Amino acid sequence: MTLRKNRATASSLRSATPPSVMEVAPTPERLTHSEFVGTHPMRVRRTVQALLNAGDITQSAADAAERWYQDYVFGYCDYKEFSQDHRPSTLTKHDAVSWQMVRGKAVARITSVREALGLCAHQRLRMMLVDELSFRAMGAALFPQLSASSAQRKIAAQCALLLEQLEAFEENARKAAKQARMARKAAAPATTLPSP
Repeated sequence: MTLRKNRATASSLRSATPPSVMEVAPTPERLTHSEFVGTHPMRVRRTVQALLNAGDITQSAADAAERWYQDYVFGYCDYKEFSQDHRPSTLTKHDAVSWQMVRGKAVARITSVREALGLCAHQRLRMMLVDELSFRAMGAALFPQLSASSAQRKIAAQCALLLEQLEAFEENARKAAKQARMARKAAAPATTLPSP
Protein backbone atom coordinates (compact mmCIF):
# COMPACT_ATOMS: atom_id res chain seq x y z
CA MET A 1 0.00 0.00 0.00
CA THR A 2 2.80 2.41 0.87
CA LEU A 3 4.61 1.50 -2.32
CA ARG A 4 1.57 2.44 -4.38
CA LYS A 5 1.27 5.77 -2.61
CA ASN A 6 4.91 6.58 -3.36
CA ARG A 7 4.50 5.64 -7.01
CA ALA A 8 1.33 7.67 -7.30
CA THR A 9 3.01 10.66 -5.68
CA ALA A 10 6.05 10.44 -7.97
CA SER A 11 3.92 10.10 -11.11
CA SER A 12 1.68 13.00 -10.08
CA LEU A 13 4.77 15.16 -9.51
CA ARG A 14 6.13 14.25 -12.94
CA SER A 15 2.85 14.99 -14.68
CA ALA A 16 2.35 18.22 -12.71
CA THR A 17 5.66 19.65 -13.96
CA PRO A 18 5.38 20.57 -17.63
CA PRO A 19 8.37 19.62 -19.82
CA SER A 20 9.13 23.27 -20.60
CA VAL A 21 9.65 24.00 -16.90
CA MET A 22 11.89 20.99 -16.32
CA GLU A 23 15.35 22.15 -17.32
CA VAL A 24 18.48 20.11 -17.65
CA ALA A 25 21.36 21.89 -15.98
CA PRO A 26 24.86 20.98 -14.86
CA THR A 27 25.24 19.57 -11.38
CA PRO A 28 26.72 21.85 -8.71
CA GLU A 29 29.95 19.85 -8.87
CA ARG A 30 30.16 20.33 -12.65
CA LEU A 31 29.53 24.06 -12.26
CA THR A 32 32.68 24.35 -10.13
CA HIS A 33 34.89 22.81 -12.84
CA SER A 34 34.02 25.03 -15.81
CA GLU A 35 32.74 28.47 -16.68
CA PHE A 36 29.30 28.26 -18.34
CA VAL A 37 27.62 30.68 -20.73
CA GLY A 38 24.04 30.95 -21.95
CA THR A 39 20.92 29.65 -20.35
CA HIS A 40 19.15 27.36 -22.84
CA PRO A 41 21.11 25.10 -23.00
CA MET A 42 23.97 26.06 -20.70
CA ARG A 43 27.31 25.49 -22.38
CA VAL A 44 30.90 25.48 -21.25
CA ARG A 45 32.64 28.72 -22.21
CA ARG A 46 34.74 27.25 -24.93
CA THR A 47 38.01 28.27 -26.48
CA VAL A 48 36.15 29.58 -29.53
CA GLN A 49 34.51 32.23 -27.36
CA ALA A 50 37.91 33.16 -25.94
CA LEU A 51 39.34 33.57 -29.46
CA LEU A 52 36.33 35.64 -30.50
CA ASN A 53 36.57 37.89 -27.43
CA ALA A 54 40.29 38.42 -28.09
CA GLY A 55 39.58 39.41 -31.71
CA ASP A 56 41.65 36.54 -33.09
CA ILE A 57 38.73 35.21 -35.17
CA THR A 58 35.63 36.72 -36.72
CA GLN A 59 32.04 35.96 -35.79
CA SER A 60 31.59 34.01 -39.02
CA ALA A 61 34.49 31.74 -38.05
CA ALA A 62 32.88 31.17 -34.65
CA ASP A 63 29.60 30.37 -36.42
CA ALA A 64 31.42 27.87 -38.66
CA ALA A 65 32.81 26.19 -35.53
CA GLU A 66 29.30 25.98 -34.07
CA ARG A 67 27.95 24.40 -37.28
CA TRP A 68 30.80 21.86 -37.27
CA TYR A 69 30.05 21.03 -33.63
CA GLN A 70 26.31 20.63 -34.31
CA ASP A 71 27.06 18.32 -37.26
CA TYR A 72 29.46 16.26 -35.15
CA VAL A 73 27.04 15.85 -32.24
CA PHE A 74 24.12 15.05 -34.52
CA GLY A 75 26.08 12.67 -36.74
CA TYR A 76 27.97 10.75 -34.09
CA CYS A 77 25.81 11.11 -30.96
CA ASP A 78 22.33 11.08 -32.61
CA TYR A 79 20.81 14.13 -31.00
CA LYS A 80 20.28 17.70 -32.10
CA GLU A 81 20.21 20.83 -29.96
CA PHE A 82 17.72 23.56 -30.76
CA SER A 83 17.64 27.10 -29.46
CA GLN A 84 14.87 28.18 -27.12
CA ASP A 85 13.09 30.18 -29.84
CA HIS A 86 13.23 27.33 -32.38
CA ARG A 87 9.96 26.71 -34.23
CA PRO A 88 9.64 23.14 -35.50
CA SER A 89 8.65 22.68 -39.12
CA THR A 90 5.20 21.23 -39.59
CA LEU A 91 6.00 20.27 -43.19
CA THR A 92 8.61 17.61 -42.41
CA LYS A 93 8.20 14.65 -40.08
CA HIS A 94 11.07 12.21 -40.17
CA ASP A 95 10.71 8.49 -40.03
CA ALA A 96 13.60 6.25 -38.98
CA VAL A 97 15.06 6.05 -42.49
CA SER A 98 14.97 9.77 -43.31
CA TRP A 99 16.38 10.59 -39.86
CA GLN A 100 19.38 8.34 -40.51
CA MET A 101 19.84 9.90 -43.96
CA VAL A 102 19.99 13.37 -42.43
CA ARG A 103 22.51 12.06 -39.87
CA GLY A 104 24.53 10.57 -42.72
CA LYS A 105 24.68 13.98 -44.42
CA ALA A 106 25.99 15.51 -41.20
CA VAL A 107 28.72 12.86 -40.98
CA ALA A 108 29.53 13.44 -44.67
CA ARG A 109 30.07 17.15 -43.95
CA ILE A 110 32.42 16.26 -41.06
CA THR A 111 34.28 13.82 -43.31
CA SER A 112 34.65 16.37 -46.12
CA VAL A 113 36.14 18.87 -43.66
CA ARG A 114 38.56 16.21 -42.39
CA GLU A 115 39.60 15.31 -45.95
CA ALA A 116 40.05 18.96 -46.95
CA LEU A 117 41.86 20.25 -43.86
CA GLY A 118 43.61 17.06 -42.76
CA LEU A 119 43.57 14.69 -39.82
CA CYS A 120 45.56 17.05 -37.57
CA ALA A 121 42.96 19.78 -38.11
CA HIS A 122 40.18 17.30 -37.34
CA GLN A 123 41.96 16.28 -34.14
CA ARG A 124 42.28 19.91 -33.03
CA LEU A 125 38.61 20.60 -33.83
CA ARG A 126 37.57 17.59 -31.76
CA MET A 127 39.77 18.58 -28.84
CA MET A 128 38.59 22.19 -28.97
CA LEU A 129 34.86 21.73 -29.65
CA VAL A 130 33.82 18.20 -28.65
CA ASP A 131 36.19 17.46 -25.76
CA GLU A 132 36.04 21.13 -24.64
CA LEU A 133 39.71 21.21 -23.68
CA SER A 134 41.36 24.47 -22.76
CA PHE A 135 44.33 25.80 -24.72
CA ARG A 136 46.55 24.83 -21.80
CA ALA A 137 45.32 21.21 -21.85
CA MET A 138 45.58 21.01 -25.65
CA GLY A 139 49.08 22.45 -25.57
CA ALA A 140 50.20 19.97 -22.93
CA ALA A 141 48.80 17.06 -24.99
CA LEU A 142 50.16 18.16 -28.38
CA PHE A 143 53.42 19.87 -27.36
CA PRO A 144 54.66 18.17 -24.18
CA GLN A 145 58.26 19.26 -24.81
CA LEU A 146 57.39 22.99 -24.67
CA SER A 147 56.70 25.07 -21.60
CA ALA A 148 53.01 25.41 -20.69
CA SER A 149 52.78 29.07 -21.72
CA SER A 150 54.56 28.51 -25.05
CA ALA A 151 52.40 25.49 -25.87
CA GLN A 152 49.27 27.43 -24.94
CA ARG A 153 50.17 30.36 -27.24
CA LYS A 154 51.12 28.01 -30.06
CA ILE A 155 47.89 26.00 -29.92
CA ALA A 156 45.77 29.16 -29.63
CA ALA A 157 47.33 30.50 -32.82
CA GLN A 158 46.82 27.17 -34.59
CA CYS A 159 43.17 27.03 -33.52
CA ALA A 160 42.50 30.59 -34.70
CA LEU A 161 44.02 29.77 -38.09
CA LEU A 162 42.09 26.49 -38.25
CA LEU A 163 38.74 28.19 -37.60
CA GLU A 164 39.44 30.74 -40.33
CA GLN A 165 40.24 27.85 -42.70
CA LEU A 166 37.03 26.08 -41.67
CA GLU A 167 35.04 29.23 -42.48
CA ALA A 168 36.71 29.52 -45.90
CA PHE A 169 36.08 25.83 -46.63
CA GLU A 170 32.38 26.17 -45.78
CA GLU A 171 32.06 29.29 -47.95
CA ASN A 172 33.68 27.51 -50.91
CA ALA A 173 31.42 24.48 -50.37
CA ARG A 174 28.33 26.73 -50.37
CA LYS A 175 29.46 28.42 -53.60
CA ALA A 176 30.14 25.04 -55.27
CA ALA A 177 26.71 23.73 -54.21
CA LYS A 178 25.03 26.87 -55.57
CA GLN A 179 26.85 26.52 -58.90
CA ALA A 180 25.86 22.84 -59.10
CA ARG A 181 22.20 23.73 -58.50
CA MET A 182 22.32 26.42 -61.18
CA ALA A 183 23.94 23.99 -63.62
CA ARG A 184 21.22 21.39 -62.94
CA LYS A 185 18.49 24.00 -63.49
CA ALA A 186 20.11 25.11 -66.72
CA ALA A 187 20.42 21.52 -67.96
CA ALA A 188 16.84 20.55 -67.01
CA PRO A 189 14.99 22.55 -69.75
CA ALA A 190 17.43 21.38 -72.41
CA THR A 191 16.71 17.71 -71.70
CA THR A 192 12.90 17.97 -71.75
CA LEU A 193 11.20 17.28 -75.07
CA PRO A 194 8.57 19.67 -76.37
CA SER A 195 5.02 18.34 -76.18
CA PRO A 196 3.13 17.82 -79.49
